Amino acid sequence: MARQNDSDNPRLTKGQCLCCGANFAGLSLELNGGRCCESCYLETCKRDTDPSFQAYEGFAEALAAALDLREHETGLHSKRVACHTLVLARCFITKPEHLRQVYWGALLHDVGKIGVPDAVLLKEGPLDEAEWAVMRTHPEAGQRILAPLAGFGEAAQIVLCHEERYDGSGYPAGLRGNEIPLGARLFAVIDTLDAMTSHRPYRRGVDFDTAAREIRRMSGSQFDPLAVEAFMQEETTLKKMVALKCGTAVLP
Repeated sequence: MARQNDSDNPRLTKGQCLCCGANFAGLSLELNGGRCCESCYLETCKRDTDPSFQAYEGFAEALAAALDLREHETGLHSKRVACHTLVLARCFITKPEHLRQVYWGALLHDVGKIGVPDAVLLKEGPLDEAEWAVMRTHPEAGQRILAPLAGFGEAAQIVLCHEERYDGSGYPAGLRGNEIPLGARLFAVIDTLDAMTSHRPYRRGVDFDTAAREIRRMSGSQFDPLAVEAFMQEETTLKKMVALKCGTAVLP
């Protein structure tokens, strides 16, 4: 599947997706002379067509979608952050096998939450100390789930380290700087971007520029400066992707 023209911007349309035939009413992008929905657009961002990995990929995406559904996540959260993380990863990584690991690690970043009780995971108010202790077990649980699977070694390390912070204030191990795998450092920027620009029941998401300012402000503390530099380099692409994600308005 060819990727869309990067000069095209999301625009409000109503009709059918060129790729999957689904009806949509909101923001879409032009692809091969037609308009496509966000889900199909994300497929074009992966660029990995190796048939030997399609079964792995399909299973991983189905599992991620199930986890999103359980956590009442917004839309295509896991697939979205995985594809957006690839945008940054391509600034540093060229080998498809390593990009695939970044994709899978970002896609399955919260797989360990399968072991977190609903009373904690879905609690509407703030977590108490004991509940936070339970929540903080999910990176290690996720790593234990993925590590035995052939071909998921690097992805499992990204899952283990996705809550670490560049300054060492994250968890579970308090890693800092380059002790944190590159994929996890890149994912941290994207996960924050998606969280800040997504609407929640208790708040509205902020616009891309507001989120970008916060990400730049946290460079060197929460985020790897190199990851933030890549984010700034790819701002035009990511801003377009975020706009497509936020296109939920129904046309008259």
